[in-house]
Amino acid sequence: MSLKQNRIILLSLVILISGFSSAFGQNRPGDGTDLQRLEVMRDKIERVRRSLNSVISVLREENKEDKAKKDDEKKLDTPLGRLVSLEKDGSRLSSDLNSLRGKVDRGEKYERVDLDTLEQAVNEYQARADTAQLEVASTRATPVSTIGQAREKKKKKKFLGIFGGGGSDEYEELLGSVQVGRDRELFVVATREVRKRNYDVGRLLFQTIITTYPDSPYLPMSKLAVGDSFYLEGSTSALIQAIGAYQEWLTFFPTHPLSCRVILKIGEAEMRQVGLPDRDATRAKRAETRLKALLQQCKDKEPVIATEASLRLKEVQDNLGLHNLLIANYYYAQSVEQKKGGLKGAQSRYREIIDKYPDFDFTDEVLYKLAVTYLIEEETDQAARYFQRIVSDFPNSEYVKKSTEQLELIGATIPAPNPERMKVLPPENVSFFQNFKNQLFGIYPMTIDRNGVLMGKDFDREKFELIDQIIDNQGDILVNQIPQAPTTVIKVVPAAAKVVPQAEPPIKQ
Repeated sequence: MSLKQNRIILLSLVILISGFSSAFGQNRPGDGTDLQRLEVMRDKIERVRRSLNSVISVLREENKEDKAKKDDEKKLDTPLGRLVSLEKDGSRLSSDLNSLRGKVDRGEKYERVDLDTLEQAVNEYQARADTAQLEVASTRATPVSTIGQAREKKKKKKFLGIFGGGGSDEYEELLGSVQVGRDRELFVVATREVRKRNYDVGRLLFQTIITTYPDSPYLPMSKLAVGDSFYLEGSTSALIQAIGAYQEWLTFFPTHPLSCRVILKIGEAEMRQVGLPDRDATRAKRAETRLKALLQQCKDKEPVIATEASLRLKEVQDNLGLHNLLIANYYYAQSVEQKKGGLKGAQSRYREIIDKYPDFDFTDEVLYKLAVTYLIEEETDQAARYFQRIVSDFPNSEYVKKSTEQLELIGATIPAPNPERMKVLPPENVSFFQNFKNQLFGIYPMTIDRNGVLMGKDFDREKFELIDQIIDNQGDILVNQIPQAPTTVIKVVPAAAKVVPQAEPPIKQ
């Protein structure tokens, strides 16, 4: 068996394993609402079917010239037959998904196990399709390259039968043929399409590199660019898939120089789904976990990235702190103001905030109300300890006067303000308009970079980005070419001076 065949088999196994890891790993059951999970599944099935149809259409054209292969479509032991069978499997999965989606939309009863089973089937289907395309590509690879040669202009039609009037058979040929040097052409055109916000088209082209060119130097960065395309798109279902794509990339390339930026991007993808503190805190907790992991792994080797992560972690923990504070204040009102019980519930939440979020913006309020609960329980020593901390560590707090009065009544020592804390000011009050806007749109303000790892959200011809350098380097990027700041931009060059890679071969008129 040749070295190339060994590599193909190995990568097939890797793709298969990654498919199963997607099923049981990042996109695990319960990741997102039921509608969000169904939307992610729909997108996966559509992308796989588009990719399969592009290769199927090329194989059908090739078989027209060979009478011996005219019945290949009906034979499962032929490349065309396998792909057609997979496309039919995708059609059946789409039908099952639409049926379940209809029940969810209509509010009808359905079993959650059906959703979990369908999600697993979709991930397995994606892995099987990737493996099949890789095997088909190995049988169709040609050492003869037509890159740079003139191609006849073909009649324009819907791109893969989906996007009206926006493409031509050039895309079908680009996706279907397997030639030396075609991987670079695919990478360049995919980059162009993502920059034009044709995310589906760009992803399909990047995915073609992954499933067709197992030895390509562009394969690692193509996987990363797929994650970027989802992140730049920015919808909830796209962000869920961005997290999965980034996580899968880290699984294969954990020591790559861009790994810390990818971890940061996963954290930011979670942050973009964080709601207001009075809503579900699942995403905020996941963002906190990601950012803590980044600080642990990258504090020494990427100090600038770690500093950015620390800022984001503080904001995420403020959100989680407020989430706990709202719950604690509910129990506080029930027990202290309405005398209905719930004192222990308030205490446990307040203590959790103090223990987990030492830099929480409203720690003074937490300390004061916790002290009050201990006063009610007649544990004056505990109450005095928290009142004293307010006077000492939060000298500008609105609770200092009340705390001082309580310490005098208890007969406890009133500490002097800590000089190092004299400049600590209470958080600024949010304006009525800003608060109304946040409540209306469910926005919790946080520092988030909307750009990807390799390319920015808004394409600027004068900005030379990481992905441009990767094209220049024939597939990778060197450590000394990566800017220290967490930015996609390497340098700014005049548009006239920038050499744009040849995206498509010239077309013969």
